Amino acid sequence: MKRVLISSLALLFVLQSFGWGATGHRIVGLIAERHLTKKARKNIENVLGTETLAEISNYMDFIKSDETYVHMSPWHYATIPDGKTYEEAGTPDEGDVIITIQRMMKELETKSFTDEDEAFALKCLVHLIGDIHQPLHVGNGEDKGGNDVKLDYFWEDSNLHRVWDSGMIDGQKYSYTEYVEWIDHATEEQLASWSSLNVLDWANESKDLRRQCYETMPDSKKLSYRYDYENIDLLNQRLLQAGIRLANVLNKIYG
Repeated sequence: MKRVLISSLALLFVLQSFGWGATGHRIVGLIAERHLTKKARKNIENVLGTETLAEISNYMDFIKSDETYVHMSPWHYATIPDGKTYEEAGTPDEGDVIITIQRMMKELETKSFTDEDEAFALKCLVHLIGDIHQPLHVGNGEDKGGNDVKLDYFWEDSNLHRVWDSGMIDGQKYSYTEYVEWIDHATEEQLASWSSLNVLDWANESKDLRRQCYETMPDSKKLSYRYDYENIDLLNQRLLQAGIRLANVLNKIYG
């Protein structure tokens, strides 16, 4: 009975820490594919076989159903409280999304893997670069990245984290391929300004941008068309940045 209770609590924690929903991660993966060099594309195919970046992008959420991987749950997010830097907040012993991305990038470059093999590390990296660009995955340490902010979204019970993970994306009623056709139009200036491969830069962006997630929420906590109108451009920018930066990382490693 005790084992069942522990497993149930672990599963609850896992479900609360999902990143972009399935559609969001596939959007990031497909954008990255469209910006790979020919050499990087070929080398990645040698690792993944017939699977695409879009198809493997949800792998880290998929394996959460296996208790073997419960220890990886904290790797999907980081905590940087308001008024503090990441260095001041400190890296938790169990790790976080920042330190894990840095480790995965190094392992893929050196081919020395801590967990399983190259394909596993690549699947994790694709997923986590998506996660770190979701503003609420760099939480303030007060409300589990918005999971504890209960609200109504289009007249249904939800929470702030879920709205950003999947609510607004799925609400557009696009397939992930249609969504990519909609947003994958970065200018040369944007591509240049988004070229940093410094993972902490990406996390600090999310920290700064999460303020908008909260401040545009009405006091009634009843969110619908107005909230989407005020935030969809930011959400799409983060999806696009994640895809472009994932491609940049993979082009560096495999290209």
